[in-house]
Amino acid sequence: MQPLFFSLISVALALAACSPKTQAPEPERSVKLITVGPSELNVQGEYAAEVRARVESRLGFRVGGKILVRQAEAGQRVQAGQVLAEVDVQDYVLAAQAAQAQVMGASSQRDLAAAEYKRYESLLAQNFISAAELERRSATLKAAQALLDQAQAQAQAQTNQAGYAKLMATTSGVITGIEAEPGQVVSAGQTVVRLAHDGRRDAVFAVPEHVVGRLKIGQKMSASVGNTAQTVQGQVREIGASADPVTRTFLVKLGLEKAEALPLGITLNVHAPQLAGSRSDVIKVPTSALRQEGTQTAVWVFDTKTSTVSSQIVQVATADGNEVVIASGLNAGQKIVSAGVHVLSPGQKVTVYNPDASPPTANPAASK
Repeated sequence: MQPLFFSLISVALALAACSPKTQAPEPERSVKLITVGPSELNVQGEYAAEVRARVESRLGFRVGGKILVRQAEAGQRVQAGQVLAEVDVQDYVLAAQAAQAQVMGASSQRDLAAAEYKRYESLLAQNFISAAELERRSATLKAAQALLDQAQAQAQAQTNQAGYAKLMATTSGVITGIEAEPGQVVSAGQTVVRLAHDGRRDAVFAVPEHVVGRLKIGQKMSASVGNTAQTVQGQVREIGASADPVTRTFLVKLGLEKAEALPLGITLNVHAPQLAGSRSDVIKVPTSALRQEGTQTAVWVFDTKTSTVSSQIVQVATADGNEVVIASGLNAGQKIVSAGVHVLSPGQKVTVYNPDASPPTANPAASK
């Protein structure tokens, strides 16, 4: 009797283990909401800029090869003609020697053809050969001379290739970057070092989309060096043609006057009082409300009737501190989720977080 009883218990347990488990419903999440409305965007007319060289070159070898030594270091000041790096020159030296040997062979053939031409020229003077025979010898001499010229040009090119194995500074300046190391095999033209030329300086800064339209080439501005009293003058010489895909700002280059002594990379405060002002008709949302949906930016819009959220694609115009200005996709009066946007899904039911609500107290009678 007992074996049969234990067998029935085992079968029951096995059936219970194989039965499908019911999935627990997804709990409602509590979210923080904000109501979208017109906000004010302040423009102070002052921007932080970085001092850069007017001209910065990316230098690379004119031939490919393995870098044997690199003399240049980031931040080092160099002079025109100074060797910055070298690649293995052995193969180019051998190629130059082979080309020089071809020159010697072609020179011998040309000398032989010239001697033949002189001999046949004297024979024609004695009427021992025809003029046609002398013309053939003249053609042979010209062909030999052409082969010699070709060999000499190839030899010169191979000699130049050997000379290109040394990378030299094209002008005096400062090394601002290193992009190749000794032992690395580089191709012709590949950047090895970046060289900022001595001379004129630019103050480079970014402005938001609503400001760039008020800038003009040649517009005069002043800039102060950090918190010091030193001031430099400049003119706008370049305005970015397109906005940065991430920050939605435009790059502006201010050509500085008499600023050659300014160190590269220091920060300037560009003063543009003509750009000061404000706008009161923009829609701003905190950056915590944004999320990426593929290659687009989106927010969660709250539906007050169903207490659910839906995804809404928005276009970001510019940044303003910890907030962003929305160009399109939202209207005043809409409620959006301002925090915890990465744990929601379309159509999910949520509850509104209320920080003033007190937590429910436990029932003493129920605990007994």
